Amino acid sequence: MFRTIESSEPQPATLEGLQFVTVKSKALRGRGDITLFAPREAASLADVPLVLLLHGVYGSHWAWAVKGRAHQTLQRMVTAGDIPPMALAMPSDGLWGDGSGYLPHAEQNFEQWIVADVPAAAITTLPCVSEKSPRFIAGLSMGGFGALRIGAKYPQQFRGIAGHSSITHFEQLKLFVEEPLDCYHAQPEDHSVLNTLRRHRDTLPAIRFDCGTEDLLIEPNRELHRALTAEGIAHHYEEFPGGHEWRYWETHLKDTLKFFGSVLAVK
Repeated sequence: MFRTIESSEPQPATLEGLQFVTVKSKALRGRGDITLFAPREAASLADVPLVLLLHGVYGSHWAWAVKGRAHQTLQRMVTAGDIPPMALAMPSDGLWGDGSGYLPHAEQNFEQWIVADVPAAAITTLPCVSEKSPRFIAGLSMGGFGALRIGAKYPQQFRGIAGHSSITHFEQLKLFVEEPLDCYHAQPEDHSVLNTLRRHRDTLPAIRFDCGTEDLLIEPNRELHRALTAEGIAHHYEEFPGGHEWRYWETHLKDTLKFFGSVLAVK
């Protein structure tokens, strides 16, 4: 009946501390969903940093929490003192086709949903988050494409950007989605992560990305690393054993959170 299906597992205990928000968005021309989380240590704090986590194709706002246990990883790291308290905003991509690419489309602007609406919803819902909160953005696969591209395109909005197993060029979406790419109406300037980073090289936030050595996207990630190195664009790149799978992303989210913590430590 369905070409693809992405389902959660029945683990209610993993939902502790999560908040679920649905807002009507002008950018989406409809409703959008967000999963939010703030660690216990943030309850009495103000201006807590906000991390946006973008999911990949087929998924939705619950994926990072239920399949990736992102909130549990964050809580453990904050409790251990490995990172300062941070809040998470885990939005849907807008639920267009197999994946919106987090791009501006002809009728819906999935990019503005992420840049403007998701932080605004977090500020409205979480008392510890404000307009003054430093912002970070990260994602996996299609979400890595969104995070790296959007973070570079709007450097005034984000202190740091990160990608796991990232799609690095719009054409790579063909590996995953059923919809013809011309249906996206993507503008040429939004096709390439590398070209976006190049255009904004003088204002880029801190950049980190990684990929599994058995991942089908390992070579595009290596090519992006080589190109950035050759052009002198500062970034952190790592490879680890693993494939294009949740076990890899759950394991290495901690590396991105540590990276964001190190950015906050720099005055």
